[in-house]
Amino acid sequence: MRKSKRALLGSFAGVFVLASALTGCAGSKDKNAEGSSSPAASPSASASAGVSASDLYELGKEPLTISLYGHYDWYAAPPWGEDEASKWIKENKKLGINFIQSGGDAKKKLSTMMATKELPDIIWMDRGSAEYEMLRQADMLVPFDDYMKKYPNLQKYLSPETANLLRADDGKLYQFPNWYTNKDKPNGNAGYVVNKKIYEELGSPKLETTDDLYEYLKAVKAKYGNDIIPFEPELAVDGQGLDVLYSAFGENALNRWIGNRAVPSGDKMTSVFKDPVYRESMQYASKLFREKLMTQDAMTQTRDQVIEKVNNGKVAVYASSSPTDIAAKSQELLVAKNPNAGYFMIWPIAKPGLDKNKIYPGTYATLGWNVAVITKSAKNPEAAFAVLDWMTGPEGMSVLNWGPEGKYWEGLEADGVTPKFKDAYWQDAKGLAELQAVTNNLIFVGNTVFTDLTKGKYEATLKDEQRSWTLKWQFDITWKTQADATEYASLSPAKDSPEGIIQTAVEDIWDESRAQALFAKSDDEVLRILDKADQDAMAVGYQKLLDFQTERWHRNQKIMKGEQ
Repeated sequence: MRKSKRALLGSFAGVFVLASALTGCAGSKDKNAEGSSSPAASPSASASAGVSASDLYELGKEPLTISLYGHYDWYAAPPWGEDEASKWIKENKKLGINFIQSGGDAKKKLSTMMATKELPDIIWMDRGSAEYEMLRQADMLVPFDDYMKKYPNLQKYLSPETANLLRADDGKLYQFPNWYTNKDKPNGNAGYVVNKKIYEELGSPKLETTDDLYEYLKAVKAKYGNDIIPFEPELAVDGQGLDVLYSAFGENALNRWIGNRAVPSGDKMTSVFKDPVYRESMQYASKLFREKLMTQDAMTQTRDQVIEKVNNGKVAVYASSSPTDIAAKSQELLVAKNPNAGYFMIWPIAKPGLDKNKIYPGTYATLGWNVAVITKSAKNPEAAFAVLDWMTGPEGMSVLNWGPEGKYWEGLEADGVTPKFKDAYWQDAKGLAELQAVTNNLIFVGNTVFTDLTKGKYEATLKDEQRSWTLKWQFDITWKTQADATEYASLSPAKDSPEGIIQTAVEDIWDESRAQALFAKSDDEVLRILDKADQDAMAVGYQKLLDFQTERWHRNQKIMKGEQ
């Protein structure tokens, strides 16, 4: 199933763009680490109970170079060892990473590597994806259950229930999650960002319902004409703002469902094309588009084009699965020019009559976003796991989020793992944001609980003017309005299975129908397009796919209840 970086990211998205964005910790006291100046600084500090330090791979004892491939068209890894964080890791942990780039065609790149059996040590990819299943079924991946028992961090921070959800059908664990969390720590930043200057110039009207939003967008167009985009949905081809609008038309309606192309009804998964919430949301989106209240290149624009518009204050309302990724930097740029400019977030929009506290523009899963897998091409798979386990632990998270000890943090709190932040954390927010703009793309096994709890605890001690823009809105709005959709995760079949072949065909129908619906000339035409899409999907076996997804959904529910 096609996913963008932020689709998902909704679970972690935006957690890492400003100085506020990546920060957190929830570690219990590590007795072996007491008195050390950095978390988990020695082999003994990282050894699990009953495991001798001599039995562990000691990161930093000898030079180690691993190869890593990010399986995304958009992903281009920054040079390893040139930023402060990776330079410290390279020098102090003697770790080098050779990145293999996708060249903008990830599917072709992976196919070539699989055909030649020249795979990297680690692949960073979508959780449970068809490509992951292909690799696993071809016996090209290393299970790491035994490694997890030896090394301390993943076993500490990943709940058994979440680990079980990540297991393959053979019962083994091959996937190391990125930005995983627990049921008590919501995350994500999906929602609506509003241009402050434009909003105030239009009299600061009420923006609570879909009717309010429509009238506001019309007012923007009337006053500013073509100079301002009333509604910016980012990469609509990937869902983004359209998925956020979906949530406005149903209480407890989760856009994870439309991401799965399957909507629960009773105890079964049913057609997304027949979902009343989806149908009404597409009618609304189409109306915005045909009245030119939405950017007219919504299905074709690039992310760089979106960034340029938001940075220049050329959008009135911006909705996305993680609008803070872009808006946080834009806020800084606009305020530097005009203290009265910038952006703010609003409580999620709801259709009139719906309970606004049951509207969830984004979802998260305890499984996080994507995963890292270790291939059998790795000469030392345990060393590769040791790298990932270190990265997801207190020291790795601290260095990758806030740089090496000394500049933004120094020493540890009483628990022996949480970094003590210095005033430079907020005084040099720009510098930290620039660092994180790089390390954002070097975090492959992010630990949400650790980072979010740490930043939350520290920033709660700061004055409002010292706190970052992103964290303010996370505390005030986004973390309160993201829903736990863990039970709906990993419903996709293997790509080469009968259901997987059906899914590919349904995806094509989905892509075409959504674009057609957006361009429709009337509400009735939207419904006709979706009706035809449903018929076409059923003709290629959609019901069989829905039955498969129903079974996987119930399996997830049983695992989460400890029944399987």
